[in-house]
Amino acid sequence: MSSSSFDLIVIGAGPGGYVCAFRAAQLGLKVALVDKRAALGGTCLNIGCIPSKALLHSSEHFAFVRDHAADHGIDVAAPKIDIAKLMAKKDAVVTKLTGGVAQLAKARKIKVITGEAKFSEAKTVKVGEDSYTAKHIVIATGSAPVELPFMPFDGETIVSSDHAIGFESVPDKLVVVGGGAIGLELGSVWARLGSDVTVVEFLPQIAGASDKDIVRNFTRILKGQGLTIEVGAKVTGVQPATEATAGSPASAGSTGSTRVVLTAERGDDKLSFPADKVLVSVGRRPFTDGLGLDAAGVELDERKRIKVDAKLKTNVDGIYAIGDVVDGPMLAHKAEEDGIAVAEWIAGKAGHINWDLVPSVIYTDPEIAAVGLGEDAAKAAGVKVKVGKFNFAANGRAIAAGATDGFVKIIADAETDKILGAQILGHNAGELISEVVTHMEYGGSAEDLGRTIHAHPTMSEAVKEAGLAVSKSAIHAL
Repeated sequence: MSSSSFDLIVIGAGPGGYVCAFRAAQLGLKVALVDKRAALGGTCLNIGCIPSKALLHSSEHFAFVRDHAADHGIDVAAPKIDIAKLMAKKDAVVTKLTGGVAQLAKARKIKVITGEAKFSEAKTVKVGEDSYTAKHIVIATGSAPVELPFMPFDGETIVSSDHAIGFESVPDKLVVVGGGAIGLELGSVWARLGSDVTVVEFLPQIAGASDKDIVRNFTRILKGQGLTIEVGAKVTGVQPATEATAGSPASAGSTGSTRVVLTAERGDDKLSFPADKVLVSVGRRPFTDGLGLDAAGVELDERKRIKVDAKLKTNVDGIYAIGDVVDGPMLAHKAEEDGIAVAEWIAGKAGHINWDLVPSVIYTDPEIAAVGLGEDAAKAAGVKVKVGKFNFAANGRAIAAGATDGFVKIIADAETDKILGAQILGHNAGELISEVVTHMEYGGSAEDLGRTIHAHPTMSEAVKEAGLAVSKSAIHAL
């Protein structure tokens, strides 16, 4: 048993936690970083953002070779999927990144402690038999998949995203419960690889926070890629498959068996969806299990999130909370900004976060990226706006790349022209949205965006043209 004292202990080594620890170390604090995993990086690097993007990228390569290579004069034999190699590639990406985080922690002389942390009192945490104290403690324990009470995860048939990044074979029939980012991304992966994928969403539309015109086009594109989209459907349960629904012909490389039938209802209609795997992706919950918050006196809100003030301080002096365990979007980049700001506040610096400008991305192909106020939300709130749109179908680089699906939409104040938000449906939309965030950060106008010089030919020119379109000044559209 040992005891050590630090300026700062960060509990949780995900993007919020390790970034907080790194910034604090840069500012001269003695820092300890605690995580239950030996591999740093949290859910994001180990079983979330990074492995899912590796799978998305690999599956996009496969779909291109299968469906589009011939259009480019590339003659190849029919491609085959080696799931073991695909997963090995994903794992190699994860190992490289988690190893890189460990090296950076070592270089910054951060004490890395592996194990589950639990408060024994406000300024002390225990990890195993060892106790550690600090002037300041940051809780950055992230989130976990929400489990439906009538459909508990079994890791085999009823699965979470944690399991869906590691299937050993392509499911014959995959039903995804939830039409948000995680469900659509992983559904896209397995659909490209040959699975018959059905997305069942309770809300009237998938990608619920997006404007209706974005979703309408997005839904059409996903259906064209082979996904079945069922909206307005409330899942009621899951039953073992009967012989009448089992034994459907399996695609090459699939599991070859229909194990269950998911039941749902839409109004008076009773729906059923045969599946050999059901991916439940209905959101995530703050993860504070076993943390001993009662011993520290830290308060939670009605949704089991840790209560914090404008500087992410809890009700207990010296204890902060960041990322998915507090109110706000559960996004890695939001957690990172939380972590940096808290480290700077603790060190007496002027930390800054603009929570209104946290971009969101759905990493399908095409992607949806958004920031700020959408057109539908603006109208619902009675905000008078002007909207500029530009289609990628009129963009030279998009035509050359075969990436003409989608458009850029800029939402600006009707009187001042200040950019209030943007939504982009298109290839690499997640990269393109950053420019809009930058202009919004300094209060820029649609005209500022439209007068910014963009290299030609690039897909980013569609962002410029959408900015010009707010004032009906787009050059390459009527």
